[in-house]
Amino acid sequence: MVITLETDYAVRIMEVLATENSKVDACTIAEKAMVTQRFTLKILHKLVTAGLVVSFKGAHGGYTLAKASEQITLLEVIEAVEGPYMFSRCQQKAYSCDHSGTSSCRFHEIYNEVTVLVRDKLSSYTFADVLPQGRGSVGSNEESAPKNSVKA
Repeated sequence: MVITLETDYAVRIMEVLATENSKVDACTIAEKAMVTQRFTLKILHKLVTAGLVVSFKGAHGGYTLAKASEQITLLEVIEAVEGPYMFSRCQQKAYSCDHSGTSSCRFHEIYNEVTVLVRDKLSSYTFADVLPQGRGSVGSNEESAPKNSVKA
């Protein structure tokens, strides 16, 4: 499985906003994230709708994180773009599985377990965890070690 290009860009856009820690215009975000401005605006709209980013209108407008980078997880960003994460379509409420409720399909439990593991892992990483030390939201404690180590 591979995340979509749009989701990858959304994560990079959020990284730019977390790193800047101030209001940033769409052109600058696009340039720093290396995403076209048009696609950046489309993704920013989704992130604003999800409550992860705040937009400011006008000549001095721009975008900022809606909350501290320590409070925004990778899972939230992924789901803002792609919808709820699940390993298999058979986990969707609207999906009708021919094997559901029968002893012939033992995969539902496995798929549910994998979904929970991936969701938990993605939820454990915040944008503060992936920023260089000393960058990010105001009031962050630079001396505290991130709860997850990320190797580049």
